[in-house]
Parts: sequence; structure tokens; C-alpha cells
Amino acid sequence: MTERNGRPVAASTVSRNATAVGPSRWLTALRRGLPRSPGLAAVATVRLIAVVGLGIDAYVHLDLASTYSEAEAPINEGILFRAEAVLALLTALTLILFARRLSFLAGFLVSASALTLMLVSRYVDLGSLGPFPDLYDPVWFAEKLWAAFGEAAAGIASLAGILLLLSIRAGLRPTGTAPGASGHRGGRFLSRR
Repeated sequence: MTERNGRPVAASTVSRNATAVGPSRWLTALRRGLPRSPGLAAVATVRLIAVVGLGIDAYVHLDLASTYSEAEAPINEGILFRAEAVLALLTALTLILFARRLSFLAGFLVSASALTLMLVSRYVDLGSLGPFPDLYDPVWFAEKLWAAFGEAAAGIASLAGILLLLSIRAGLRPTGTAPGASGHRGGRFLSRR
């Protein structure tokens, strides 16, 4: 029993000023963390794919770096593999922290350049170029395929992320206005002239 206005009241009695209990706090917190629009959900999805693809690329290059370190050249393939792994990890970290066009552009450039270099070294024998050893490696094996698929997935997802962010940004601007303009003469935005 509790007291209200000096009189005893049963604890099960609901006050007329009581409000209905809403969703639990964890559900509300979960909703705040999720994207609110399909466009933002798509950006989050391609961002995840790009990060995973770059992570696979980094893992394979770090794993194979010691195998390819034996070449006698000022800059051997082991050094190039480690550099690629560091670039892929830094780009993945950038994509984790920032969902911006510049981050997606970096993801596209790193993954596309790595895939291009892998395909060229697989199908074309360029010989040694300057301080770089002969990168020609005419075979496919499991780890090389994993790296190729990771790089391709990261490149496609990064390009999709750039295009999605551009379309979302274009959708936020009222129709018929130039960037920086205050509004247009129709719809929800009225000009204040």
C-alpha cells in the first residue's frame, strides 16, 4: 500500500496521470544505431562489403609476403605485398570510421590498383622494371583467388558507395536549386524574395 493525498491506495491502482510504458530502452538504442532510410542502409551494406574485401586482401598479402621475399631486387615482392597489406588495412579503417565519398574513393583506388597489378602480373611478363623484380606469376592458387575476389568485391562495393552517396546527396537538395541556394519556388521550400 502506498499513500496518495494522505489516504492509503493499493499499489496495483494505476494513477490517471501515469503514462504508458514505451518500448524498452535497449530497443530504442538499437533503433538509433540503425540507418533510417533505405539509401543509408545500402551505404552501410556496401561499406561492410568493402571493408571485408579489403581485409581479405590485407590478410592474403601479409600471409604471402614472406614467401615472396626471396627475390633479389632492391624492392622485392615481399616489400610490395606488405605495402599493399598496410594500404588495404588503412583504407578499411578509414571506411570503418568515415562513410564519405573520399573514403570510398580510397577503397576503390587501393582495390582496383591491386587487382589490376595482380591480373597484369598473371597474364603479362613485363620483366623487371627498375628497382622492382619480375612480377610475372602465371598460376592461380587458392590464396591468390581469395585476394582477387576480395579486391574485386571491395572495388565494386566502393564504387557503389560513391554512387549511392552521390544519389543521396542529390536527393537531399530541393529540385531546381543550385548548391548553396536557399530554396526554390514550389513544393516544401518557398523562396523568401
